[in-house]
Amino acid sequence: MKRKNRILLIPLIVMGLGLIFINGCTKDDNEIETGSVSDIDGNVYSTVTIGTQEWMVENLKTTKYNDGTSIPLVTGKNDWESLTTPGYCWYDNDAATYKNPYGAMYNWYAVNTGKLCPTGWHVPTNEETETLADYLGGSVVAGGKLKETGTAHWDSPNTDATNEFGFTALPGGMRWDDGDFLAIGYDGFWWTATEFTAESGRGRGMGSDHGQVTYVTANKKFGYSVRCVKD
Repeated sequence: MKRKNRILLIPLIVMGLGLIFINGCTKDDNEIETGSVSDIDGNVYSTVTIGTQEWMVENLKTTKYNDGTSIPLVTGKNDWESLTTPGYCWYDNDAATYKNPYGAMYNWYAVNTGKLCPTGWHVPTNEETETLADYLGGSVVAGGKLKETGTAHWDSPNTDATNEFGFTALPGGMRWDDGDFLAIGYDGFWWTATEFTAESGRGRGMGSDHGQVTYVTANKKFGYSVRCVKD
């Protein structure tokens, strides 16, 4: 009788060990997958996977294309207004204050080179930003889930901000097509690689007073932030 009981216990023990092994190897659905990537200037960016996409957690701040060519730095108001070629700048032309954490602002002509992001990464298309918003429940609520929480960078009330995936969207403001700077702390704008007309490109925006991701159509001369997504 004792021999029979011992034999029956063996498969039960094996089954139990198997269940422990399976449970031990199961990935937590709530775990956030992170990484990092460097640009050609040596800036290191944290990354996060949201759905099927891997995104930079910070705005781009490279001063060179990924082939090593310098991007023209354009500081003058009139010079910026007359641009029909690539250019970048820092908010208020003050890199010491605004490079970290807001990154640089690029016009759409720089985006359109296809060489802004590190090799293996790219400026997202409008459709790719829509995929991100859809994964988060749609554009009406996605902004809140992407924005950094609190008011260290966003103006109060920073409505609906939860930053639940660690995307940490920041209000870097913009540079108008006439060369003026505005909206830092209140709005964040990001270019997509999608052209709208011969004079305009598509972008996305978030604001401190709502939790949406808004669709933006802007003159290609505007200076917006850039987030890169992995190829």
